Amino acid sequence: MIADVKEHWETIYKTKQPNEVSWTQEVPAASLAFIHQFKIPKNAKIIDIGGGDSNLVDFLLAEGYTNLSVLDISEAAILRAQERLGLDAQKVTWIVCDILDYKPKVKYDVWHDRAAFHFQTEPAKIDTYLNIVKNAVDGMVIIGTFSTDGPTKCSGLEIQQYDEDGMKAKFIQSDFKNLECKREDHVTPSGAVQNFVFCSFMKR
Repeated sequence: MIADVKEHWETIYKTKQPNEVSWTQEVPAASLAFIHQFKIPKNAKIIDIGGGDSNLVDFLLAEGYTNLSVLDISEAAILRAQERLGLDAQKVTWIVCDILDYKPKVKYDVWHDRAAFHFQTEPAKIDTYLNIVKNAVDGMVIIGTFSTDGPTKCSGLEIQQYDEDGMKAKFIQSDFKNLECKREDHVTPSGAVQNFVFCSFMKR
């Protein structure tokens, strides 16, 4: 068990480049596909949870989305994303926070998470996460985690695997209805293949 999770992630983002970590995606295709499929308006309030230095925000800005937020536990990750975006970084709300400590001041239309939910491995922390989502979202949730055919760890940390039914059960109990689930093979920069399950939900 890693004692200080924040310090763990700060060290990673300070010492490793995007091509040296497994989660890097040149194009976050599955996430973008969900947003396009459900025709999310350009002024929708969208938050990327555990967004780190993900490229999703770059693509959404390029497509004309105007109300974007990125939350990550690592300040180093967010600084890296801001540096990459240059002046465009001013168009994004950046939040350095552990998701379990987050107290949103607005209601989001879209909650996207390909990075944080599967690190919640204890029932109490899973419930805390789900309660935050329930209170923070008026619209849609897009969640990506390692599937039951995927890795059991990420960056040295234990994760919670999900299959489609397991994911649905968690969010349906939090007043969301399932829209779709699908699998995706993510090819890491080193060439390894990791199977993810992505599910989308709508607030009831």
